[in-house]
Amino acid sequence: MTTRNVVFPPGRHALYERHRYSPAIHSNGFLFVSGQVGSLEDGSPQQGLKEQVRLAFENLNSILAAAGCSFDDVVDVTVFMVDPASTFEEIWSSVVSEHWGNAPYPTVTAVGVTWLSGFDFEIKVIAKLPQESL
Repeated sequence: MTTRNVVFPPGRHALYERHRYSPAIHSNGFLFVSGQVGSLEDGSPQQGLKEQVRLAFENLNSILAAAGCSFDDVVDVTVFMVDPASTFEEIWSSVVSEHWGNAPYPTVTAVGVTWLSGFDFEIKVIAKLPQESL
């Protein structure tokens, strides 16, 4: 088995150890980022939907930065939302647009779910690594 090239952001290591997953992995010029939620340092959910989504993006951005990337390098996005029928517009129009970057936008798949371990929103991405990060 090959060794995984794992990227860790500052802090939150206990969360990854407790749940046994890597925050992100470099592979073949891409960065595959695990789903990020609006978790506080102790792993608990940030209160309030907009605040939780903002924190999920902050957590995502810290992983991207640790790999030498930014949101501009993201090529594919998957978001998971609890109760998207009542939350999609609130999340998409007011919070996501603050972080999305400029066109052209990455591909996006939005999935409605019934459970996210106490969270209401999760974002997972694939980013193209800049040449100097390879």
